Amino acid sequence: MSLDVPAALLERAERGEIDDADFVDCVRNSLPYAWEVVSRVVGELQSGTAEFADNVVPPPDEVARGQLLRALASDAIRGGLERHFGVKLAFQNCHRVAAFPVSAVGGETYTTFIGTRAQLLNQSPELRNC
Repeated sequence: MSLDVPAALLERAERGEIDDADFVDCVRNSLPYAWEVVSRVVGELQSGTAEFADNVVPPPDEVARGQLLRALASDAIRGGLERHFGVKLAFQNCHRVAAFPVSAVGGETYTTFIGTRAQLLNQSPELRNC
């Protein structure tokens, strides 16, 4: 299961009454490691002058790795995080999450980061099964 959905939120979803704040709160509580990584990367982007900020530290264990994969593999979860933080997220492997300003989408740095060349260059034998 990707998210631990409280009964009240599930009931509202069954009626069609969900807003981003409730969804993002569910993500924050269900996937705390993923939330921490994304929050930290967004904070680094917002407090720095670089074109993007990224996480290069592998998750501490398989539970954390699973949380990060679930958060970034789900269009709904990733989209909710992007709207909440006001960024565009990019993901290269089991841990390399990057945050870009929305205005960077389509630009050279963003396009290079999400490109096939960058994906291949970001591989290594120790990441083969991550």
